[in-house]
Amino acid sequence: MLLLALAVAVPLLLLRSSETSAHYYEMMGTCRMVCDPYTPKPGGATAMEVIQNVNGVAPQPPMAQGSRGEPGRPGKPGARGPPGEPGPPGPRGPPGDRGDGKFSFPALTGAAGGENAETDSVNSTANSHRIAFYVGLKNPHEGYEVLKFDDVITNLGNHYDASTGKFTCHVSGIYFFTYHVLMRGGDGTSMWADLCKNGQVRASAIAQDADQNYDYASNSAVLHLDSGDEIYVKLDGGKAHGGNNNKYSTFSGFILYPD
Repeated sequence: MLLLALAVAVPLLLLRSSETSAHYYEMMGTCRMVCDPYTPKPGGATAMEVIQNVNGVAPQPPMAQGSRGEPGRPGKPGARGPPGEPGPPGPRGPPGDRGDGKFSFPALTGAAGGENAETDSVNSTANSHRIAFYVGLKNPHEGYEVLKFDDVITNLGNHYDASTGKFTCHVSGIYFFTYHVLMRGGDGTSMWADLCKNGQVRASAIAQDADQNYDYASNSAVLHLDSGDEIYVKLDGGKAHGGNNNKYSTFSGFILYPD
């Protein structure tokens, strides 16, 4: 009897178990259709790998690093930067060679001397070109005549002659001259004073007696002179005041540099 009951019950249980299992697997199949493309299984292929396999593309290994590529072309130069700070001054250079301009007097040649011969030669050259004069007018003059400045204060080289009122050049070169002549007023006239070189006027000045007072006529000039040229101041009308020793009227000049 017991065996009969088991023979009936076992097939029923197996039939029920198969229906339940089939229902379970049917649900799992539906889930796999939706979830398998997005949910990778351990040890299984992802959806992207499946697509690559279908398209015939070999899948790349994870975290694969390729070989280094060729260097790119150099870029365009950038904008010019601001200038830097100036550097410190450099060391002082060596002294230059002695020039041969006209301001350096030529040395005189002569017989050989002792150890002071060169110094004496330079001093002699410098002394030979020390030419300067400064003179004043003691006596009054008028009309048209050379002013004879008879009060000699300085006459280096003795190139000014007080008896004639003329400076005579003995060393060719460039000279500077200036004069100041006080007009003797009181009669309403004017006075003209000219600086002359060999009879040619090189500078002129005028003093006017507009208010019955004294007035000055002054001028100056830089001239090149050759040996034998004469420089003097000449009245061209009017009256020049003397002034005894007060030196109201003066005449002066000196050499700038020789030829």
